[in-house]
Amino acid sequence: MTLETMENSEQMLIPIAGNEQQTLEIAGAAPVRFQTLDVARHVAIAPNGKRYVVATFNDQRLKRDYVTAIYPQQGGYLTLIRLVTAESSSETIEEAIQKHTRFIQTIQQGKLQELLASLAK
Repeated sequence: MTLETMENSEQMLIPIAGNEQQTLEIAGAAPVRFQTLDVARHVAIAPNGKRYVVATFNDQRLKRDYVTAIYPQQGGYLTLIRLVTAESSSETIEEAIQKHTRFIQTIQQGKLQELLASLAK
């Protein structure tokens, strides 16, 4: 397919918004390899040894702004993305990063259930 026919085709690629990935260091949380739309992604370990991946990504194309989600992790590497534990939207990237950090710290303090209850309201 030539460039000219691609421009007139429904299969034209849509560019993804600018790269917003940030270097964010959080004590006791290991960074994880980013996915395409990620702004930040870390592993948080609860006091009981359970591991969770906290991911913040740009979901503006689906009108959800920036989403921060918590996923369980199994075997130290397998992120169970279809079993989202919690999810919350933010309007700005700054708010999303603050929420990302707060979610990790809450998990590290063993207060995940309290966080889940507060998000359910």
